[in-house]
Amino acid sequence: MVGSIAAAEARRIEESGGIVVPDSGSTNVRGWKSSMVELPPAGTSPRPFSPVDQRALGAIAAQFFVNGALFASFIPRLPEIRDRVGITIAGVGLLMSIAAVTGLIASATVGRAISRFGTRRVMLVAGTVVSLSLPIVGLATTPVVLLIGLAAMLGFDVFVDVTMNMQGSWLSARRHTPVMNRLHGLWSLGTVIGGVSSSRIAAAGVSLSVHLMAAGVILLAVLVYVGRGILRNDEQHQTSNANPQNENQVLRFSPVLALFLLAGFFAIAVESTSIEWAAFRLTDDYAASAGFAALAYVAVTTGMTIGRFAGDWATVQLGPQRLTRLSLALSGTGLAAASLVSDRYLNLAGYTIAGLGIATLLPMLYDTAAQHPGKAGAGLGALTAGLRTGSLTIPLAVGTLAATSLSVGSAIAIVALPSIVGFAIVTIALNRKPSPANPA
Repeated sequence: MVGSIAAAEARRIEESGGIVVPDSGSTNVRGWKSSMVELPPAGTSPRPFSPVDQRALGAIAAQFFVNGALFASFIPRLPEIRDRVGITIAGVGLLMSIAAVTGLIASATVGRAISRFGTRRVMLVAGTVVSLSLPIVGLATTPVVLLIGLAAMLGFDVFVDVTMNMQGSWLSARRHTPVMNRLHGLWSLGTVIGGVSSSRIAAAGVSLSVHLMAAGVILLAVLVYVGRGILRNDEQHQTSNANPQNENQVLRFSPVLALFLLAGFFAIAVESTSIEWAAFRLTDDYAASAGFAALAYVAVTTGMTIGRFAGDWATVQLGPQRLTRLSLALSGTGLAAASLVSDRYLNLAGYTIAGLGIATLLPMLYDTAAQHPGKAGAGLGALTAGLRTGSLTIPLAVGTLAATSLSVGSAIAIVALPSIVGFAIVTIALNRKPSPANPA
């Protein structure tokens, strides 16, 4: 079913084409995925788009879709997982921060793994581990077991993220029009459908363990389809252009690179507080049922999906700077309503509005960082550092605040709203910063 949906979307992509804006793909702890590898601009290869390429595009589309559905299968049920394991909301934030360290380690080794084994093999092995980690999370009754499941999922998901982005980029470059934006749109669509499914499953009283074990089996089945269709041979020049000396030089920060780091931190702070803590806002502040609380996650991801599919059109119509201002206004207004207004239905509306605004922040930031003059990858490297730092620290900050006398909504507001202001200040500074004559 998932494969047919993605394949049909891939055929529509091939027929209609589209305009692309670089995208992050994943919201929450996975915000750095597409910057792990230096990807080529779309539309640069003269190679014709063959039937093999078309089949590979359908397989990659399926992988993007299920990758989004993967996290949607358990994030809306995090309050249940917390209660089953017997930890506090601060404990959830701590475990998620610790587990995110595996993603940081994986990001430092993914290039070496791909160079040695190829994207197809890395994707299939990592995807298998990620699929098997879901039942571990669903069956966990102790913090240690939950941490093992989360660490395996977040660590190996980095390998899946990078390899599917590489193959997607190669396929995009072989076409007359690019497809990367729609592939990331499928990721967002997967989060919506997965979130709705999780909400209905929870409302039906299906146990957490049965739900996540079934989800793991479905993911493994889709992985078989993906493995048969994806490209078997890598474009070697895409993974062999790294110069160790240049990589060391990228670590020398200029003021502009410091701004990219801060922008990445603020952007992931806004995204992660919206997505990962939306369900807790309703369960802990309103004592809402698990099924209803999952709708908060669905509201955010629905807004983001709509925003991402409309983002290219909005960029053309408004221009990047005007769209950034509009996105920040929507994000601030939506998050203020979601976290500070004492009405659960208005909270859902607020999360939807916030999702619309959040959707385009990271894609535009990635585009700006990729165009930064100087050594290759310097802008994206600084941005990635900010994203990773935020992914490690934000869950702990929100969880610690929510464990005090503050409500979850107040904890979200304390972290998210200043981050929106910080992002606005940093982007203004980036727009005013002249290109350095000798960039670091």
